[in-house]
Amino acid sequence: MLYRVIDSEELPSLVSAFMKDYEVVAPVKRDGSYVFDAIGSPDEIELSYETTISSPKKYLLPPDETLLAFDARANGVTDFAAQITPRVIFGAHACDINAINRLDLVFRDGRYPDPYYTARRDATLVVGLSCMPQSTCFCHLWDADEARFGYDLFLQDIGDKYLVSIGSVEAANILEASCKPREATDEERIAFRHVTRTRQQSFDHAIPDIQDVAMLMDAFHDDPFWEELGGGCLSCTACSAVCPTCFCFDIRDTFDPDGKTGRRERIWDACTSPQFALVAGGHNFRPTAARRVRHRMYHKLNGFLANHDRMLCVGCGRCVKACKAGINPIEVLKFFVRKGAEDAQ
Repeated sequence: MLYRVIDSEELPSLVSAFMKDYEVVAPVKRDGSYVFDAIGSPDEIELSYETTISSPKKYLLPPDETLLAFDARANGVTDFAAQITPRVIFGAHACDINAINRLDLVFRDGRYPDPYYTARRDATLVVGLSCMPQSTCFCHLWDADEARFGYDLFLQDIGDKYLVSIGSVEAANILEASCKPREATDEERIAFRHVTRTRQQSFDHAIPDIQDVAMLMDAFHDDPFWEELGGGCLSCTACSAVCPTCFCFDIRDTFDPDGKTGRRERIWDACTSPQFALVAGGHNFRPTAARRVRHRMYHKLNGFLANHDRMLCVGCGRCVKACKAGINPIEVLKFFVRKGAEDAQ
């Protein structure tokens, strides 16, 4: 990995250079909350932002997208021809970069890469930005508090400078043309170590650090705890809406008023929705909220790990804030602590 240092005052020049050839989406403040949105000026970017309401996932996997158009009169189908916008996701925190890496495993890897996701991902540069944890953050538990790959540039704030980790030639060329990057001095390397140590010490240590979570999910799969936790679920699907790694979707055909033409669309879905596991004939494989919550947690903390060697959850804490019933992975970890205490008695 190649590292360079730039002065903080050079950052607007870097953003402006990206804006010449790309749409730049970055954290901005809207109605008192932080969101990722397209910017018209570097001055709009909130560098010291708290976790955004939703992640930049929407720029790679839109909530609603047209896959094809059809015309029954001509017995014809117009294949995917969406206008792909070259884009820079600027200022993504490490957890969101790790979330994108997990989406890549689903939509870009394997025998059947998704052409829609892949087209957007290939046209997107990712510029990461360091952060300090909030009280709801637990990314360090899943090894998602650092981004080791999946970005084109990563900016680590070390005071009045940024230590820049370079991940692609394209981004390196833009950095070189717009700023005056230089080798890091010993003092700057020490500053980087200090900032990293401070971040690690700033997590809420009241959040349990449990080992072998996946094994415990299996061991307590039928525990009454799931009825207790999931019984309060409102099935509002807010957790899935804000989650940076939820990727379930549904397919629907939408007809125009003439009944002859229309579109096949992909829309986000959620495993906590009562209709998610409902099949023809009326049978529902997960008819209760408790079962749906257990399924969601199991996928986040066990199922994905079995196939991809990492948790699907990245500990961003968005679901902690979004769920009005207080249902989130932290509550599962606290349950495991209680079970350990009971077994010790």
